[in-house]
Amino acid sequence: MLVCVPDVLSKHDVADFRRIMDAEQWEDGRSTAGAQSAQVKQNEQLPPDSQTARKLGERIIKALTANLLFISAAVPLQIFPPLFNRYRPGQFFGEHVDNCIRGDNLTGLRIRTDISGTLFLSEPDEYDGGELVIDDYYGSHRVKLPAGHLVLYPSTSLHMVTPVTRGARISSFFWLQSMIKDTHARRMTFDMDNAIQSLVVRLGRNDEDVRKLTNIYHNLIRYWAEL
Repeated sequence: MLVCVPDVLSKHDVADFRRIMDAEQWEDGRSTAGAQSAQVKQNEQLPPDSQTARKLGERIIKALTANLLFISAAVPLQIFPPLFNRYRPGQFFGEHVDNCIRGDNLTGLRIRTDISGTLFLSEPDEYDGGELVIDDYYGSHRVKLPAGHLVLYPSTSLHMVTPVTRGARISSFFWLQSMIKDTHARRMTFDMDNAIQSLVVRLGRNDEDVRKLTNIYHNLIRYWAEL
């Protein structure tokens, strides 16, 4: 399931992130890549354990956990501390699959990577190339969103970032473990939640059928959730 979540960060927040990040030293992005990914990865990143990366990551997690669309789509159990990367002309990330388990050196957190996320911090007109290309059962999807917008996609999918030919593509990326491990089950609860919210607008929360569907939704979460 590929879901775009708009306005996770405001334009003001994005500008503040960029101001802070521009003053930092960036390192080779291969330091956090797996053995296979390192062979096809050419980019830069903020040092993952740096104070700046951690503080900016905390701001992103705070914004994510307050975003109802994100919660509905991801049903998050654990969110890995967000990382930050930059692609300049000639840099890219070839086709790869994300590691199935991620561990954090500072906190000891270990998660199963169910969902990958990319939060764009550059506007589309700031750079050429740099599309995120995600392959799934329905073909390839090219994603290039406005700054502050997020895309979520299955960590099981093959994906890549095409070469940047002008400007700089700056983003945050992270993984999360969902309470609902099964992708298809997570898709169904997400679709049901969207349908319920549409009915609420038309009929109100006190409508009998809305209450019944809401009960079914929560019981499905209860049935599938792993804590």
